[in-house]
Amino acid sequence: MTTTTITIKGTHCLACKTLIEEVALEISGIKKCTVDFKTGKTILEHEAKVDWNKFKTEIESLGDYDVLLI
Repeated sequence: MTTTTITIKGTHCLACKTLIEEVALEISGIKKCTVDFKTGKTILEHEAKVDWNKFKTEIESLGDYDVLLI
């Protein structure tokens, strides 16, 4: 298992946190997602292969979020 930390801009409340965490777990390879909605810091535990473009597209389609990938 690998851990990756990214930033998601536009998070501002508990609902943002919950929504992003739930949707992230639907993406193949992602096993755990923890969002700090105050800072946007997002910690992902995942398998080696994750479609990061799909992750970015799915999260940004939820609302006014900007996923900053590595």
